[in-house]
Amino acid sequence: MTLACQSKGMTPALNSMRLSVAPMMECTDRHFRYLVRLISRHTRLYTEMVTANALVHSARAGRDPMRFLAHHVDEHPVALQLGGSDPALMAEAALMGTKAGFDEINLNIGCPSDRVTTGKFGACLMAEPQLVAACVRSIRDAIGSVIPVTVKTRIGIDHHDSDAFLDDFVGVVAAAGCDTFIIHARKAILAGLSPKENREIPPLKYERAYKLKREMPALTVILNGGVKTLGDIPAHLAEADGVMVGRAAYDAPYALLAQADHLIFGDAHATPSETEIALAYLAYAEREVASGTRLHAVTRHAMGLFNSRPGARAWRRALSGVNTMPTPNDALDAIRELLARNETDGVVSKRQPLAA
Repeated sequence: MTLACQSKGMTPALNSMRLSVAPMMECTDRHFRYLVRLISRHTRLYTEMVTANALVHSARAGRDPMRFLAHHVDEHPVALQLGGSDPALMAEAALMGTKAGFDEINLNIGCPSDRVTTGKFGACLMAEPQLVAACVRSIRDAIGSVIPVTVKTRIGIDHHDSDAFLDDFVGVVAAAGCDTFIIHARKAILAGLSPKENREIPPLKYERAYKLKREMPALTVILNGGVKTLGDIPAHLAEADGVMVGRAAYDAPYALLAQADHLIFGDAHATPSETEIALAYLAYAEREVASGTRLHAVTRHAMGLFNSRPGARAWRRALSGVNTMPTPNDALDAIRELLARNETDGVVSKRQPLAA
């Protein structure tokens, strides 16, 4: 069966923010986004964070900015996440992203890493709402209202961890022209915890995001943090406008997203099997290799495709060994043979649809 990327020819769904996959460094590049789009037509996708400084100065130096902005036509709806704190640079970068065809410009006000803090962007900017507002206002002046300008943030930082602090930050930024906030429902601890620890150690406080939505109902509030299964999502949607999933979607994209279009977006199209998705992704990988992309750069994102299924270990082992094969095409042929053998033996079979 030949499977095309499922969003082809579609315009971005108005309700695509009901479910999205978080921007994740070294994870949500264009290859992973293509894989997700094979699984779900509607789930909103985000790029890895791109710094405004790198994007703008690369273009000014005559280097092709598309190395930061490249995306497949079938990825939509897809958002560009920017990091930075210089309003002029942010506006110039956002304009480049808009011209490149992204459906949303998102500001990273949530990353807690030391490197990001040193560069004065990410979660540390929660302490400077007026500066974030200036960035939003500058972007709005540059791109108008053609696409949304959104902010991804935490519920607080360090000892600034109160409802009043979050309300003040959101209120100031909203007044500058941002009406959508993606709330990672943990505070960030800027000194003493690694980015990984900041995703796990500060406690989740979903009620803070719910309360923000209740008190500012005109805003779109997307909940992020700790959501690991599709079954977790409906309860959050009763309190917020959408849910953003992160590592769980990367580690097991099919297990998490295969039924998302049906259960979250009400689309009754038949969900392809893992094997059908895999074959379509291998065809994409073959095209990418022909254009000069390293095979491992593509296949590394599919390690979790068969997660929790019979045959998952053999699949991961085959993908891990692509660099040991004589040529990329030899590796692709070997992986296809594995899929054909497993399908025949019943090792990898179609997943049963989840109950509605």
